[in-house]
Amino acid sequence: MAEALVPNAPGAARVDGSRARGFRPPGWLHAVVVVAALVPFAWVCWAFYSDLVNNTRLLTSEPIKEAEHFTGKWALRFLLACLAVTPLVRVARIGWLVKYRRTFGLLAFFYAVVHLGIYFGLDIELMWSNLVEDVAERLYITLGMLGLLLMVPLAVTSTKGWIRRLGNRRWNALHRLVYVSAVLGCVHFYMAVKRDVTEPLVFFAILGTSLGLRWHWSRSRG
Repeated sequence: MAEALVPNAPGAARVDGSRARGFRPPGWLHAVVVVAALVPFAWVCWAFYSDLVNNTRLLTSEPIKEAEHFTGKWALRFLLACLAVTPLVRVARIGWLVKYRRTFGLLAFFYAVVHLGIYFGLDIELMWSNLVEDVAERLYITLGMLGLLLMVPLAVTSTKGWIRRLGNRRWNALHRLVYVSAVLGCVHFYMAVKRDVTEPLVFFAILGTSLGLRWHWSRSRG
């Protein structure tokens, strides 16, 4: 089953909906989750401004690079959270999490776009020639850019209207790109880290567990 950026994909709803009994989160919880998810973005904006104006060094001595890394890691966290929803629903029977899958996916896309914006707007100062050169010559940037580009059609088609337009089979096939995007994002992070690779390896472990469970379930059904 394709991992969707939408909570109620055709086919997926039949699997997940049967597990949605029990606890029903209050309607306001979704808004709280979104606001909480945007706290890191608000913090990095404030920290960058504070470093620029007051030289507080909240983002170390290289605030642009630190802000890039910070937002990139949050993009990966939310992407992995999106992928973790189905295993949690099936293993822990937390059915109500299904409605947050689309939210996590769109938050991942948001932080990935901010990550790119900081790199392009502040790091290389809107120099298209530098962007093209980096993408062509630095493999980890190539992979990161490809991972982000693959997320674009997923975010665009994350509405129920697009599910109806594309149909169940084509929509699910398209949204399998999220697996490729997640792998590329983790490889991008691993290659970008020059010293301690502990955090990228943790991300790989989470991703590997999620994909491994899906492979096991698909084999069981086959």
